[in-house]
Amino acid sequence: MSEAYRIDEGMEVTLHFTVKLEDGDVVDSTRDKAPATFQLGDGNLPPGFEAPLKGMGVGDEGAFSIDPEHAFGQHNPQNVQRLSRDAFEEAVEPGTVMSFADPAGGELPGVIASVDERHVEVDFNHPLAGRTLTFEVEIIDVRPATTH
Repeated sequence: MSEAYRIDEGMEVTLHFTVKLEDGDVVDSTRDKAPATFQLGDGNLPPGFEAPLKGMGVGDEGAFSIDPEHAFGQHNPQNVQRLSRDAFEEAVEPGTVMSFADPAGGELPGVIASVDERHVEVDFNHPLAGRTLTFEVEIIDVRPATTH
């Protein structure tokens, strides 16, 4: 019989999860595929998603409401940029997700918010910013993390 580990810093956790919006729409889920495995504190989950898992063990289930401050932040109007329509080679439509180069040389996803004759408004907020999410979990395994 193995030790009954509880989720805490430095533990590797395997779980099934479902993330839902306020209206119950599912945003992401592992229920129809393999469970997710991560190390608590490794940055794969926002802290607001990790905190309620602490103390849970194998077989435990729970549903947690995660407010925007602990999930993907509030919607920030400063993250909405007006760009010249000339900067876009192809026709763009509201709702389209595009990748933009960021000043650090990486890539940043943006959602086309609106388009007129001269400007394209791009929202660089996380698509789930400002949303309260429900995080449902089923803990499959908890063990001390091993360094690979």
